[in-house]
Amino acid sequence: MTDEGHAGGGSADAAGGRERVFLCVVDSSEEVRVALRFAALRAKRSSGRVALLYVIEPGDFQHWMSVAEKMREERREEAEQVLQEHAAQVVAITGRTPIFHVREGEPRDAIVQLIEEEPAISILVLGAGTDKKGPGPLVSSIAGRLSGKFPVPITVVPGTLSDEQLDELA
Repeated sequence: MTDEGHAGGGSADAAGGRERVFLCVVDSSEEVRVALRFAALRAKRSSGRVALLYVIEPGDFQHWMSVAEKMREERREEAEQVLQEHAAQVVAITGRTPIFHVREGEPRDAIVQLIEEEPAISILVLGAGTDKKGPGPLVSSIAGRLSGKFPVPITVVPGTLSDEQLDELA
């Protein structure tokens, strides 16, 4: 499923301009549901599209190739399952299937690389964690240290927002 949906630069919206693509990084965390709902609502209201990115982080176990390959296969299956689960939420809101991307590597690097490769990506939407430790490592690294150098605007959605609050904001 690696980069099956291709955002491409040639998509057009109803007004004849380029279609806005809202990139949402997904995993199994609770805050992703909130960020994804926000992205889908914004895409629907702007005649845009949602792209989902699942990043498979490098494995720590590299001693035996067969074990490492099995672990990699399991991570890919998990990625596909998570993408399909989140895609259902996007379709329910927008009526459109999202664009899927699966990348391997460090999340921050994978996000930057994808945005550089896909000029249709207009906005990165991230969910902030609800833990007392802070918004989460991805939000901290991208919205914090890289925000001034990032190639697209970043929207950080608080993971504590209700559906009603998201409906009003988006």
